Amino acid sequence: MAEAKLTAAALKRWARAWGASLVGIADLERLRGIDTEPADLLDGFTRAVSLAVRLSDPVLDAIVDRPTPLYAQHYQKVNALLDELALRVSLALQKAGGRALPLPASQVLNSERLTSYLSHKAVAVAAGIGWQGKSLLTVTPQHGPRVRLVTVLTDLALTPDQPLKNRCGACTACADACPAQAIRGASTDSHYASREEALHFDRCRTKVLDEFAKLPHITGGICGVCVAACPFGRKGGRSRGAKKSAEPAHTPG
Repeated sequence: MAEAKLTAAALKRWARAWGASLVGIADLERLRGIDTEPADLLDGFTRAVSLAVRLSDPVLDAIVDRPTPLYAQHYQKVNALLDELALRVSLALQKAGGRALPLPASQVLNSERLTSYLSHKAVAVAAGIGWQGKSLLTVTPQHGPRVRLVTVLTDLALTPDQPLKNRCGACTACADACPAQAIRGASTDSHYASREEALHFDRCRTKVLDEFAKLPHITGGICGVCVAACPFGRKGGRSRGAKKSAEPAHTPG
């Protein structure tokens, strides 16, 4: 592990000044055994910087049962910003004497499983940005799941953050709203053993790729319904027609 000439606090300040909404540092020991492409992706790295950018509330609030053209465009622009943030963070880490590997915010490597180099959501959970929700999205206290994520791997000995307690409770808002009825509604204290434990993944994939991707002006595998429905991201803490969470929801910070 390289000696850090840059503190985690300083890096977070810079990242927020560059446009990040939330920043966390994950100890990669928490992610050993995670599926990656290639399999040795994490070798030589000890930390992961997780960066989140908040999505527009009016864009998300317009989503009811399918993605909108505005959301499709917004999604692409936020991904571009995340990639720029990852590059800036990587340059800062390298300048401080460390190795840094920025991973694309949205690049599908396996079209069947819809996976990439690694799960940005898993990194964000390990970095204390949020917890793993019933939809498998990372749910943040400040913005719910209304964020997009990117990851930078490094070997600098940055002080890691601690994971958050799962606060979904008995809420089923995402499962109730899902147009594919793909979310099982299963609870977890930390993370699910597999994607299938939380989702009927084939239902989600079919709805997104076979139906939504054919809508006018919708590109890529996007939906957004469960993102929009989560009480933690909605003003007033309630989603349309959703059951009330077992814990008080937070309005965006």
